Amino acid sequence: MAKPLYPTPLLDQLESGPWPSFVTGLKRLAKDKDYMVDVLGHLEHSYKTRKGYWKGGTVGVIGYGGGVIPRFTEIKDEKGEPVFKDAAEFHTLRIMPPPGMHYDTATLRKFCDIWEKHGSGLIALHGQSGDIMMQGCTTENVQKAWDEINMMGFDMGGAGPAVRTSMSCVGAARCEQSCFDEAKAHRMVVNNFLDDIHRPALPYKFKFKFSGCGNDCMNSIQRADMAVIGTWRDNMGTDEALARKWFAKHGMNELVNDVIGMCPTRAIQLKDAGAVGKDAHISSVKINDTQALEINNKDCVRCMHCINVMTGALAPGQDKGATILVGGKRTLKIGDLMGTVIVPFFDLKNDEDYEKLVELGQTIVDFFAENALEHERTGEMIERIGLVNFLEGIGLEIDPNMVSSPRMNPYVRMDGWDEEVAKANARKTAA
Repeated sequence: MAKPLYPTPLLDQLESGPWPSFVTGLKRLAKDKDYMVDVLGHLEHSYKTRKGYWKGGTVGVIGYGGGVIPRFTEIKDEKGEPVFKDAAEFHTLRIMPPPGMHYDTATLRKFCDIWEKHGSGLIALHGQSGDIMMQGCTTENVQKAWDEINMMGFDMGGAGPAVRTSMSCVGAARCEQSCFDEAKAHRMVVNNFLDDIHRPALPYKFKFKFSGCGNDCMNSIQRADMAVIGTWRDNMGTDEALARKWFAKHGMNELVNDVIGMCPTRAIQLKDAGAVGKDAHISSVKINDTQALEINNKDCVRCMHCINVMTGALAPGQDKGATILVGGKRTLKIGDLMGTVIVPFFDLKNDEDYEKLVELGQTIVDFFAENALEHERTGEMIERIGLVNFLEGIGLEIDPNMVSSPRMNPYVRMDGWDEEVAKANARKTAA
């Protein structure tokens, strides 16, 4: 039985609403742990003063340069002693999850047993970085907890200026929209970059994320320095039996309002079954005896909306692969950035293709390590040096599809171009 709780009127208010509160969970843990009693007292003090009181430091485990997030209290009395002594340290262990975040119940129970024994009992599945966050531990118990977690077969996640823990969606294991083997790509990349994950040596963090289709369940386009997002380059797949079944259940209003009307490029049209186009880039599927959907695949941008609404009736094509984007990140020096396409279609059909993906990732990380400034993400580096220089640096051909925003001024002077071309040719000849 733990010591009595401190008065927590501000935290208590968070339990008064209709939704579940994290405070209830902390109080439940505090019934058996003095550690959590002081954590609640510490948090109440922060709410009262509207100030955070955790500072960093240096805590680690043998053989690793990162992965433990150290936190020491700054709430001290006149003698410099911690006011909340049992929660003077609140370190977090970042543990790498399996690709697709697959667990069995025995594994989850083992995690709980280890963390109740050595830590606070508070676990986050998963943190924003994708890690299993084992939250709240003393310096003395960090190594003990890690030894038991490592014996389970799990490894430490990334922290600091390093390659960070990768994330992948459940993908091919359970999702019919998957366009490549996300777990395979995830595992190969992680195995290649283990040293860069465990021993920080980069200018700043670098993240990989793998999403099996344009739904991008991993938010990779927003959050990954290198995002791998599944796509296809042939015509969309169709199934007439499922299309008829869907239409019989949902009707014309839903078809027009939720499918045809929501297509961002108006690539889908409703036509008489006999009037559907015969071009190679046209897909069609009957919804009843007289009407059909016509899909102009040249205009399709793979947004996944129609496929999500009419799953099975419409589906990704057969020639599947991935789009590679770089530079996604949250606010830092120049604001939020979405990933920029550098490879519109990357074939991922055999082992050699996946090895080439790892090689591309290694090339990008090496270029980032050599050219980025301190505390600068990949997207910010590209903004500073220019996309053309980045593409030339990693050996990719420049494609007009990589233009993220057209020039604001459409006027371009062309006088003198011929002379410049002649000079350039002369230099090449002389060389």
